[in-house]
This record gives sequence, C-alpha cells and structure tokens, in this order.
Amino acid sequence: MTDSSGLATINGAKIYYETRGEGPPVLLIHAGVADSRMWDAQFEAFSASYRVIRFDLRGFGRSEMPSGQFANHVDVRALLDQLGLQSAHVLGISFGGAIALDFALAYPGYARSLILGAPSVGGAVPSERVKRFWQEEDQALQAGDLDGATELNLRLWVDGPQRTPDQVDLDVREAVRQMQLAIFRKKIPNDVEEIDLNPPAIGRLSEITVPTLILVGDLDLEEKVALGARLAAEIPDTRRVVLPGVAHMLNMERPELFNRHVLDFLAALSAPAKE
Repeated sequence: MTDSSGLATINGAKIYYETRGEGPPVLLIHAGVADSRMWDAQFEAFSASYRVIRFDLRGFGRSEMPSGQFANHVDVRALLDQLGLQSAHVLGISFGGAIALDFALAYPGYARSLILGAPSVGGAVPSERVKRFWQEEDQALQAGDLDGATELNLRLWVDGPQRTPDQVDLDVREAVRQMQLAIFRKKIPNDVEEIDLNPPAIGRLSEITVPTLILVGDLDLEEKVALGARLAAEIPDTRRVVLPGVAHMLNMERPELFNRHVLDFLAALSAPAKE
C-alpha cells in the first residue's frame, strides 16, 4: 500500500485526506479546535504497523464547507468507502470523539474498535462553564476579534482550568493557535446545516459493542473527566486511562505516552486468545 493524499469528493464536499503505512486501517478524527495536523506524532508512529488515515473535517484545514446539509459521521463512512475500506479502528479526540461515537452507532460493523480521547458526546448537556465559554467566544467573533476568540479556546482546551499559559508547552499552544485561527478565518456559507444523529449518542452508549479505549487528562475540565467515566461505565467493553499532567489536547502534550496506550490497546485486540 503506497502513501496517498489529496482531495476526495465526499457527499458534495472536497475533503482533504492523507494515508500512510500498511496493515489494519486506523482512522484519525481531529478535535474541533484543530485540523488533521494535530495528529503529526501519531501519523508517523502508527504507520509503522497500520494503515493510518487522517483528514480534515468540512470547514477545517484544507477541506471546504459547501452550502447545504451534512453529517460528519456520514462523511466518515463515505471516505472509508472511497478508500476501499470496509472497516477501521477509529480514534477521535474531543469533537472527533463525538463523531467517532456517532459513526459507530450509525454504521455497526464499520468500526473495529473505538479510541476516544477526552470525548464529547452527542446529546450530552453542556456544563455552565462551557455555556459561558460559548457565549464569550460568540461575543468575540461578533466583534471581529479572532485573536481574542482563539485565546479563549486556548485557555479552556489547551491550558485547562488548573494551569496558566506559561505552564503549557509553547509549541503545543502555538500549533493549536494556528489551527484554531485558521478555522475562524474560513468563510462558511449561511445556509450550512449540520444534521445530528437521532436519537443522540448519549442515550445509546450501551449499544456500542466494539472494544473501546477512553483516554482523559487529569488536568482537563472536571466535567470532561466525569464524562469519560460515564462512558466507561455505560459502554460494555471499555478500558479507561487517566493520563497525568495533561489537559484536553492529550495526544499533543504527551504523544509518547498517548501513543503507547493506543498501540498497546490495538496490539491486544489482534493478540491470540489465551487458552
């Protein structure tokens, strides 16, 4: 299998994707404050043993956002189909975790396993802190203050509630800043409508039948840590790991530790059963 990249036409949208490596396919779905570049450390490490696919969701990175209705989990299915893949291990961070869950519920059999980092979940009630953040972000964007809106995102999703900016890896912070600012600068048509999975995932967690790994950082928002614990309690075949000294962007802050947990999880799935 050769490496490939390009723009695939997915449900009327031009979606940028990259693949690398050979072996069982692993699909990476990025966070809402980032694009596929957030996976640099995983793309290299995982491709030694797997066929790794990363892509930019509509309206992120090098993918366009055309007019009309869409659903991200439907785009995921179409991308796998276009690549000739009938199934994949699916890894999603934050908003990407919510898409991974929706995909697994909407298309049983397509997800071989789920790996969810600090996941959001469709239908979950947002905390008061997140509601205030959304309001402040919207006010900054309405005022045309893209830098201010970006900093709000960095403070919540990169620094976390327990750290100041100077306590965070400057390279990680700058990488997310560039990706988030690029998202805000994209021109989005006024008639775009995202279609949610119905019924939403939050009430259907027990329907997830594939092996699932949940990773959260101990410096993330308390409500995110609690949500990860809820998923671990309600998804039948689940392992939960709390990574120390890391907040929401756990794969970027502690890539070696993150990669080890993911690769160990995947290796265990393919190991022969003990008699």
